[in-house]
Amino acid sequence: MDQPDPNDMTDQGVDQPLPAEAEAPAKGAAAVPALTGHALIAAQLRSLDNSPGVYRMLDAQAQVLYVGKARNLKARVSNYARPSGHSGRITRMIRETAQMMFLTTRTETEALLLEQNLIKQLKPRYNVLLRDDKSFPNILVSKTHRFAQIKKHRGKRSEAGAYYGPFASAGAVNRTLNQLQKVFLLRNCSDAMFESRTRPCLLYQIKRCAAPCVGYVTEEYYAGLVNDAERFLQGRSTNVQATLAKAMAEASEAMEFERAGALRDRIRALTNVQQAQGVNPRGVAEADVVALHMEGGQACVQVFFIRGHQNWGNRDFYPRTPSGAEEPEVLQAFLAQFYDDKEPPRLILLSHAIDDPDLMTQLLSDRAGRKVTLGVPRRGEKAELVENAARNARESLARRMSESATQTRLLDGLAEAFGLEGPPKRIEVYDNSHNQGTDAVGGMIVAGAEGFLKSQYRKFNIRGEDLTPGDDFGMMKEVLTRRFTRLIKEDPGRESEAWPDLLLIDGGAGQVSAVAQIMREMGVEDIPMIGVAKGVDRDAGKEEFHRTGQRPFALQHNDPVLYFVQRLRDEAHRWAIGAHRAKRSKAVGATPLDEIPGVGATRKRALLQHFGSAKAVARAGLHDLKAAPGISEAMAQAIHDFFHAKG
Repeated sequence: MDQPDPNDMTDQGVDQPLPAEAEAPAKGAAAVPALTGHALIAAQLRSLDNSPGVYRMLDAQAQVLYVGKARNLKARVSNYARPSGHSGRITRMIRETAQMMFLTTRTETEALLLEQNLIKQLKPRYNVLLRDDKSFPNILVSKTHRFAQIKKHRGKRSEAGAYYGPFASAGAVNRTLNQLQKVFLLRNCSDAMFESRTRPCLLYQIKRCAAPCVGYVTEEYYAGLVNDAERFLQGRSTNVQATLAKAMAEASEAMEFERAGALRDRIRALTNVQQAQGVNPRGVAEADVVALHMEGGQACVQVFFIRGHQNWGNRDFYPRTPSGAEEPEVLQAFLAQFYDDKEPPRLILLSHAIDDPDLMTQLLSDRAGRKVTLGVPRRGEKAELVENAARNARESLARRMSESATQTRLLDGLAEAFGLEGPPKRIEVYDNSHNQGTDAVGGMIVAGAEGFLKSQYRKFNIRGEDLTPGDDFGMMKEVLTRRFTRLIKEDPGRESEAWPDLLLIDGGAGQVSAVAQIMREMGVEDIPMIGVAKGVDRDAGKEEFHRTGQRPFALQHNDPVLYFVQRLRDEAHRWAIGAHRAKRSKAVGATPLDEIPGVGATRKRALLQHFGSAKAVARAGLHDLKAAPGISEAMAQAIHDFFHAKG
């Protein structure tokens, strides 16, 4: 089912008029106070009908407080008009409501889709919000070559082949790929490397590949290996093991002892894989196990991925839960947002019942294009799977709360040590990295009450052509100017959480003074900044701290705040150096072919394989370019003209 666009009002209806925003009174007339809270909501009921749709509650500054969906808008909104009987969270939300907006839809399923789109886009304060929306990796058995390749895949499924997943992490995929190579001897090299081999690579020597690249196995034999691997990924490993045992016996009877020994090694590897898989449910072939644990106003959702009767790993999530949210609401919101861009399995096992299981089942089935079942098991193997996931959720949340308490103490100590008005909620740390001025990169890391916020990290390719190579001041000016110019443009009122309340700069008094001047030029003078200098002998533990207009000072050698600042600085240094190395590596592999319009990675590889080098491509005539594989007559002309124009 196509998801409705929250910005497209043609199908979903239009925003209803707001009684609280009636025409201004005539000049001289007494101003009518704007309605808020229960009175505003009651006034909205006059303009509503019984259609399904989505409603938005906004505060006096037009910030969205809450987005909800309804089978019947009038009936749902009338609940908020009641002056009592609400939880503390809903009471606060109603009290802050100064405006409401409505969008009607054709069905309740469309309303649920639109609700989740708006929640992800607007991030309302009183909604449950899934903050981790990363994609999950899969294993791809690529069928674009006569000898199939097995590899890790993430993103859109556009390549021809069979996809198996999702796996909980890249580590889980890598472990499974390693096991598959041991047992089934499949290649993981690229097609280009496969075609260029004249002798087997190291993977053949360590018994991880059958070496089809040099003809050590036939195409039919290799296809059998691929088929066995796919049966294993589908959960039919017992059949695979029986087939291997039969082949080993036949080889032994035929006195083909070397082949029998190889098959024996594969059976042993397969047995080890089966023993190391962890929780392998016999009665559940394909399912996601989703368990929720809530404590102290925080929530952890643990998701286990069961595919082919095998445990393919688990991930924990920490959705933002407004005060007073209950388990059914949190779990339902999580499911809708989690499967927004992921294909749901045939069965989803839940730790708690949700409010609208039938509606959620219909939504997920529409997304998958087949039937999806939700269940809350109470006994048997499925209940054991849910209990295992719930225990992991409980333990994960306990660890996170412990780490959060430690982080809170460190932030309190940081505020006290540096004379801040309060513990910072968002710390931004900046550093630069370059090689004698070349491949210069600026890095920004972010930390807060939840530790390092890696999704907020940024890197800046230094673009200033007038910079003197190695000019750290100039590079820092460019980074901060770009960062805060964009921030001022996107959020001039500082209403989002993207504004920092502390800047850490790698450097001493000179860097702090330069940064202060940059910030003054942009009109941002109220954000405290601290320079971290190496100090005497440039030893860790002897750092000096610099603030504008103050004398430098140091912290005690064993102060936890000092260790915390060192971690922040080292993380910024690691991030900047990593970005610099990646840029330098890319520059080393660059060729003049990268500058030719229409020449991408595939054509570049074809040209280099055909001619041997970029220099040979530049010297080639038009006729020779046309003969290269994958190069059309027009492209050959464009390549020839490019190098001819270059002289």
